[in-house]
Amino acid sequence: MALRNHLTQNRMIIGIDPTVDFAFKRLLGSPEHWRITLHFLNAVLGGTPRITQVEILNPFLEKNYADDKSPVLDVRAMDEFGRHLDVEMQSTLPAGMSQRLAYYTSSMYVEQLVEGQDYPALRPAISICVLSITMFPDLHDLHLDFRLRERQHGFALTDDLQIHTIELPKYQPSVNNLEITDPIEKWAYFLRFASTPTAQDLALRLVDEEFTEAAGVLEMIAKTPQERAVYESRLKFDRDQRARLLHAGQEGEERGEARGRIMGSIQTLKQILGMDLSSDEALAGMSLDELKALAAELQEQFQGRR
Repeated sequence: MALRNHLTQNRMIIGIDPTVDFAFKRLLGSPEHWRITLHFLNAVLGGTPRITQVEILNPFLEKNYADDKSPVLDVRAMDEFGRHLDVEMQSTLPAGMSQRLAYYTSSMYVEQLVEGQDYPALRPAISICVLSITMFPDLHDLHLDFRLRERQHGFALTDDLQIHTIELPKYQPSVNNLEITDPIEKWAYFLRFASTPTAQDLALRLVDEEFTEAAGVLEMIAKTPQERAVYESRLKFDRDQRARLLHAGQEGEERGEARGRIMGSIQTLKQILGMDLSSDEALAGMSLDELKALAAELQEQFQGRR
């Protein structure tokens, strides 16, 4: 409660983006902040059965990132039901992303079985991928839950393999400052906007104590010189990755006609900026001058984020 009172009185902008992999792992992969991890998992998995205990298998250790060059890995955890959980943050879409998710989830499942054990010993393997970029533009759902189901009847073969995606660009908060009640929307709001409002503003929308604690974790990153330096390094890396994606897309399109090149640039920029791609059919009806003007406007928005 003392921490919550401190945060609600703090009018300073937090300034730390929780979708940067270092901050994300610090937030959800720290054993001392297991309540935050527990809250997140219950929000995504629906709380049935509700998780009350979680063990983080690859905990965040500050010394591991002291040189700013160590990879920031996913959060691996296990709950009291023996379910194996993997939580990751993605700011770009590497080739074969769907296959990659299926591979890692299957690997978590297969790796459980040791010599002498039988198949009933296997426990569910669950991957949760949070994306700051749209992966399934034709679907408007913020949260997608993939399972093994019979195609015609929807009958479950097993729930042992699950892949959850949360596409943050699909979440649009209400214009008022009322409390958010949907668990997934709470986390979408926090992950998208925690860096820009004050801790007091966050407390108005997100009343759960776990978000007060989460805001405190981000504040500690901002106030700890070593952690802030690693965070800034990872932030720069993420921006460079997106810039390389943009450049590659532009180079590829330059081999085509001018119209196709500009349309490709527009789509790439919109993807990086987390914008809705469902309206891209309208591009075909725009003149070349209109396409150039739109591309210039999006490029200006992209540059403003760097």
